[in-house]
Amino acid sequence: MTFPYKLVATDLDGTLLREDHTVSGRTREALAAVTAAGAAHIIVTGRAVPWTRHILDDLGYEGLAVCGQGAQVYHAGEHKLLTSLTLDRQLAGLALSKIEAEVGPLALAASRDGLDGEVLVGPGYRVQGPLPALFVQDPAEMWAAPLNKVYVQHPDLDDDALAEAARAAVGNLVDVVMAGPGVVEILPLGLSKATGLSLAARRLGVKGADTIAFGDMPNDIPMFAWSRHGVAMANAHEDLKAVAHEVTASNEDDGIAVVLEQLLQQS
Repeated sequence: MTFPYKLVATDLDGTLLREDHTVSGRTREALAAVTAAGAAHIIVTGRAVPWTRHILDDLGYEGLAVCGQGAQVYHAGEHKLLTSLTLDRQLAGLALSKIEAEVGPLALAASRDGLDGEVLVGPGYRVQGPLPALFVQDPAEMWAAPLNKVYVQHPDLDDDALAEAARAAVGNLVDVVMAGPGVVEILPLGLSKATGLSLAARRLGVKGADTIAFGDMPNDIPMFAWSRHGVAMANAHEDLKAVAHEVTASNEDDGIAVVLEQLLQQS
């Protein structure tokens, strides 16, 4: 028997990465064994390329990565951006005004397009984790160059409530997704991890029916719908667990390796 999937798609934060932002030796070995068995591994992350590249380099990862919530397909081995989709800034501004009309003022950050696109952080926005960001006092600076997405935070509403209120307010202007603790994002309409992953998979000649996907947050739901088998981590959001085919151990307990080792033993 051979390994049952041609493609292993893994989210990054809360899934492949432990809380200290490293990948365990056990998980590295399991992924190496899977690729040795003929499957491809693609990282599919909400992070834009500049926030992802150092992790890929540390892993010795030379394949394709889907970044920016599906907006970017990046070739890690060549350090090259293959595709990139930007957010219409006029639509985003209109969407923000509609959300603020419903819930009051928001704190904002924005991810600039490109291999070296900075994440610009406005007044009051709380950056999650140790990732590099450029703080700006004048929010107008955020709109001066092409963006992949805009991050929003509210002083009182939690992530799920903010995402729900934002979705209701923006209608069909843009998409809104909850991507992690403190991370609610405004994206181009129709963009998801599934759209980026399908583009990358096409380049490899594989399909959703060939894919097993691992994730932990609601932004992974479209990727699970596209893939044959979706595996939620034990630490995953309940909305993702509800649509997963399987729940594995947490990211701290090598949940990806647990599933891949079992599949390798069976193949």
